Amino acid sequence: MPMRKTMKSFLDDLASPSPTPGGGSAAALAGALGAGLVAMVCGLTVGKKKYADAEEEMNRILPQAESLRAQFTELIDRDAFAFDKVMEAYGLPKDTDPQKALRAAAIREATKEATLVPLEVMKHCIDALALAQNVAAHGNVTSISDAGVAALMLHAACEGAALNVMINLSALNDEEFVGWKSEEVESILKTSRMMGEETQAIVASRMKKN
Repeated sequence: MPMRKTMKSFLDDLASPSPTPGGGSAAALAGALGAGLVAMVCGLTVGKKKYADAEEEMNRILPQAESLRAQFTELIDRDAFAFDKVMEAYGLPKDTDPQKALRAAAIREATKEATLVPLEVMKHCIDALALAQNVAAHGNVTSISDAGVAALMLHAACEGAALNVMINLSALNDEEFVGWKSEEVESILKTSRMMGEETQAIVASRMKKN
């Protein structure tokens, strides 16, 4: 989402018949929202006497969460741009054999790039989920639900990004690349699900004690 755009403008674009921004950008936005909530819980914990023991940890997590939020925000645009490149490649001329070969190569490379962008979103989700789990365990209990929502958004971002990776892989006939990336997706998803469940268990436990 270009920084000049408002959320309303982005959502209007998302709802339009244009293919971009689409699900990949929405997944990156979910990641940015999750990272933002992690930062918020840190901010609501720092400076509170009750959480003095956690202050150092929250101050360590806060800049990491903000950095991830910035990276997710950048990936909103990058995902749309990558898909636009795929569409441009499909629009190349294919009247002659050399043109067909150039077009096929351009499609292949653009599709690989469109695969790598949501895969990057997935990797950032794991980093952000680790932070969410930490703030859920040690952050201000009055904002424990926000830590839970952060984890939910981050896991949703990971699942959504995975769908975009897999649909792009299905368009490729590079067996080695497809196999390697498919395994990576499954591994990251497994980790995300585990971390999300663990974080929700922490949230539920602390809410009961509050």
